[in-house]
Amino acid sequence: MSDLEPVLDHLRRDFGGAVGRLCDLLRIPSVSTDPAYKADVLRAAQWMVDDLKSMGFDAGLRQTPGHPIVVAHHAGPGDATDGNVPHIMYYGHYDVQPPDPLELWETGPFEPTIVEAARGPRVIARGAVDDKGQVMTWMEAFRAWIKVHGTLPVRVTVLLEGEEECGSPSLPGFLRDNREELQADICMVSDTGSWDLETPGATYMLRGMMYAELTLHGPSRDLHSGMYGGAVLNPINALTRILGQLHDADGRIQIPGFYDDVEEPSAAELEAWKGLGFDEAAFLGEIGLKTPTGEKGRTALERLWSRPTCDINGIHGGYTGAGAKTVIAAHATAKLSCRLVPGQDPHKVFAGLKAFLDARTPADGRWEFKTFSMSRAIRVPADSPWLQAAMRGLAAVYTKKPVLIGCGGSIPVVGMIQDTLGFDSLLVGFGLEDDRVHSPNEKFDLACFRNGMLSHAAILQQLADVARRPGA
Repeated sequence: MSDLEPVLDHLRRDFGGAVGRLCDLLRIPSVSTDPAYKADVLRAAQWMVDDLKSMGFDAGLRQTPGHPIVVAHHAGPGDATDGNVPHIMYYGHYDVQPPDPLELWETGPFEPTIVEAARGPRVIARGAVDDKGQVMTWMEAFRAWIKVHGTLPVRVTVLLEGEEECGSPSLPGFLRDNREELQADICMVSDTGSWDLETPGATYMLRGMMYAELTLHGPSRDLHSGMYGGAVLNPINALTRILGQLHDADGRIQIPGFYDDVEEPSAAELEAWKGLGFDEAAFLGEIGLKTPTGEKGRTALERLWSRPTCDINGIHGGYTGAGAKTVIAAHATAKLSCRLVPGQDPHKVFAGLKAFLDARTPADGRWEFKTFSMSRAIRVPADSPWLQAAMRGLAAVYTKKPVLIGCGGSIPVVGMIQDTLGFDSLLVGFGLEDDRVHSPNEKFDLACFRNGMLSHAAILQQLADVARRPGA
């Protein structure tokens, strides 16, 4: 640990500087979904390039059909072709969600503000935890290693995209076109959370996603509900009736073949999850609810981590403005997402959904489909030497033993990297459940920011001792 201790000491001494750099980045409104912020997105990308260059990285902007991607390389301790030095890719994103609704923010969304709270100070700003704060945890670890030792203990490639919050449309092609340059042993992603403030966690399970839009067409035009109501197909009535059949009384999804390929967690995993002491009442209470729901006979963590879902995310048709307009709409549309678990194929699930809907098509009805996301679930083997190295790094910083945790969300880039580049990812994040991701007053506890920096510094040392993947 002799090489690590001065790095940790430097991070502790320079914590104020690290917070200042994070706030500088948070002030840039890099909203990728809104063209009005295009110049700011570019400014954030250039900020990252300049910061990486200041540490000695070979860094630059790569143009895409959308926002640029930042790519940077550091040779680590020795020649860049040294086959004995592990090569780690670090992925993150520098874009953020829109700040709306602005009236619900207690401070300006792009005016980072440090406020005191029961657990200590926190920074409030859009992007504080998703993903600028998390990215800066490993950026500060790089800075400290290079400041103290003049180099990093491993070879590093940094990949930062500016379109994660709008679906990463440019990333798949970029990975394919740059496959050789982007080869590494493992990818580190910090876009997840800890188990709690004092208990670190490495995420080894992510659910996948099938996200579709379905439109039921009926009459050739909108109709007067008095002149036609009760005598013709009403697409909104029909669509809501059909969608109401997606789940049975026990919460099981009725799409044909939906559960055929689901891989059940092992008895050991279920026992480990039970030992985490998940507080379902607190989980529900934090969002103003008190009654559990979902698939009957499953625990809350099973439903969140290892069971697939089917949710209606939006539905519209006809008149939705102020006041009254008695109309039978020509069509009705719903957006629907299925969170998938290991073993499930999103394309097969989509085919099952179409079969479910086709079997219930009303007379004179016609379906139109669009898909927005097709990503498989991810499971990192618990005995992976890279994952075990990350766990040892966490243990070097925290007093509580790190735990393996699942995540109900999806991070499509993990699947893209696995499918296109051929290597797995480590998911080590430091967010908390109450960070208000994508909501007004997004925050990042400074204790989490500090622990993240220290942990990434320790993980770097542990990764340096792992045998390389052949051919990486």
